[in-house]
Amino acid sequence: MEIPYTVTERPDTGLYNAKLGVWLFLASEVMLFGALFSSYVLLRSGAEEWPHGWQHLSVPLAAFNTLVLISSSVTMVMSWASLKTKDFGKYRLYMGLTILAGLIFLAVKFFEYREHILMGEVPAHDTFFAIYFTLTGLHGLHVIGGMIVNGYFFGPGARMWSSEPERFTNRIEIAGVYWHFVDLVWIFLFPILYLL
Repeated sequence: MEIPYTVTERPDTGLYNAKLGVWLFLASEVMLFGALFSSYVLLRSGAEEWPHGWQHLSVPLAAFNTLVLISSSVTMVMSWASLKTKDFGKYRLYMGLTILAGLIFLAVKFFEYREHILMGEVPAHDTFFAIYFTLTGLHGLHVIGGMIVNGYFFGPGARMWSSEPERFTNRIEIAGVYWHFVDLVWIFLFPILYLL
């Protein structure tokens, strides 16, 4: 038995099931990160003296990571657009670049974490580093989750292209919506933690 609206749009929402599902999921993620951002703002604005941990953060590394993630959003869109034009080879290239960008982001973050830990700047050090590790760590887990999904569609999941190309293209669009969300969260994290 075939499940309806896996490829075609639902008449009530104008979205196919997977797109509706990912938007509902991202609504819950917005609430999660929104609560954490709000907590940070309230803690910082209510503190008589805020720890100066942010002065030890590397703005150039974070700016580089921001460029990496923004570039990965472009390659994610290009992987989807390649499928829309029926060019599976270009899809593999762009999806591979997206995964590589995610790996670069995580490698830079790991290096940054390592430096802080070696200097004793761990979550127990002060409120700032507790928040820093919580927000960036949770974001990092989301990057890993997106890379697992993208890796699946780059590898074994790509077999769907030969049997159900439209459905596969839809799945890449959904993975892209999630990946753009992960990038957007970082675009908020970067200035809040590193620049303000």
